[in-house]
Amino acid sequence: MFQAFINIFKVPELRKKLMFTLSMLVIYRLGFFIPLLGINQQALKDFAEKSQGSAMGDLISFVGIFTGGSFHQSTIFGLGIMPYISAAIIFQLLGTVLKPLKDLRDEGPAGQAKITEWTRYATVGLCIIQAIFWLKFIQSSTNPPLVYFEYQSGFNFFMFWLCGILGLTAGTVFLMWIGEQIDKHGIGNGVSLIITAGIVSSMPGAVRTIYDGFSVTGDGTYGADVVLFLFISFVVVVAGSIIITQGQRRIPIQQAKHTRGRRVYGGQKSYLPLRVNHGGVMPIIFASALMMFPTLLLGYLAQKFENVPFLSFLAQNFQVEGGYLYIVCYIAMIYFFAFFWVTVQFQPDEMAKQLRNHGSFIPGLRPGPRTAEYLETVMERITYVGAGFLAIIAVIPTVVSGVFNIPMMVTAFLGGTGLLIVVSVMLDFIQRIEASLAMRNYKGFLDTTNAKQRRGA
Repeated sequence: MFQAFINIFKVPELRKKLMFTLSMLVIYRLGFFIPLLGINQQALKDFAEKSQGSAMGDLISFVGIFTGGSFHQSTIFGLGIMPYISAAIIFQLLGTVLKPLKDLRDEGPAGQAKITEWTRYATVGLCIIQAIFWLKFIQSSTNPPLVYFEYQSGFNFFMFWLCGILGLTAGTVFLMWIGEQIDKHGIGNGVSLIITAGIVSSMPGAVRTIYDGFSVTGDGTYGADVVLFLFISFVVVVAGSIIITQGQRRIPIQQAKHTRGRRVYGGQKSYLPLRVNHGGVMPIIFASALMMFPTLLLGYLAQKFENVPFLSFLAQNFQVEGGYLYIVCYIAMIYFFAFFWVTVQFQPDEMAKQLRNHGSFIPGLRPGPRTAEYLETVMERITYVGAGFLAIIAVIPTVVSGVFNIPMMVTAFLGGTGLLIVVSVMLDFIQRIEASLAMRNYKGFLDTTNAKQRRGA
């Protein structure tokens, strides 16, 4: 592995791309230290600490995964890259149901460039809407007040709103530009790397929490057994996440033979890979976002109607940290969105048509509707298994947090959305570096045996 790191810096082009990517990520992190106008950052930090463990605190923590920041501060990058991701997902889903968008996507690079342009415009609109809601929430808090007194009325009040909306919108647009520059001049997917950098940035704080509460004699909050359990769980869950991300169901494909003159062409065998976790991290994202609403609603109703035991029971069991009903509904929602995402994205009829047009077929199946039916059946079965593994990894942080009384900011690295995003992005990042090294006959991080054989050949 050490030799692989050295090989990266032996290739001038790869070294330049890697340094450019790292420099863009450094600029991205520096932006989180530029506060918005008129907001009392210390009061906001104190308010965030009091909100930990509540439904609102859990919602803010979930949003913080994608923004790369936390509720302890409000900066120009407060919205993060989330509006751009939301706009991209909206156009991706609309492209499967609206024929004009689907035809535009089928046009190739020109059509995709037009969709990208519309996605940018939609991002600006979403930024303005989210910025208004965020500033309204900040301003509505009066105990303690999160906005300085001089910015609560008059001309300063107008400047607070104007600078806040423009600052948050410009911050997201700048992050979108950074992501596109990484795609063009760096290595890896720019938007995914920005999200990953935001998630990893919270890891030192989680380690510090464990370190401050650790005691060998057992007098502290966390003993040696708890720390050892967390370490082993982290290794096992990361390995499981890699298996889910890379897992495939390979369907054999046979190419038809055809004769030209005296020569016979075709007849090669290949595989059609179907991912076990076809939806990636999207089922967890949708399920987590949707489950926050009943948690907030039931918590509000339980406080408003304190004399109703049933509402108190539901509010208690719908807590993110260890609520039984929450876990059951969370798993059900992950299964639902896993099959929903496959239904939207996986097109067996189109795949069967492409196989037939290329003169390929699945052995034992007639091309056309029979092949499409078989592909749909196989995908349903592997999606059921993939959603099960996805649900286990998603629930682990909640269960560990409730059983061992460990903060969610620590157990979040034992599974869930953040870990799956980091694993998938880093695997893609390493594979791109590996491909660049293999093109120049250098040993990479993966498949070193084949690399040696290529050099010997």
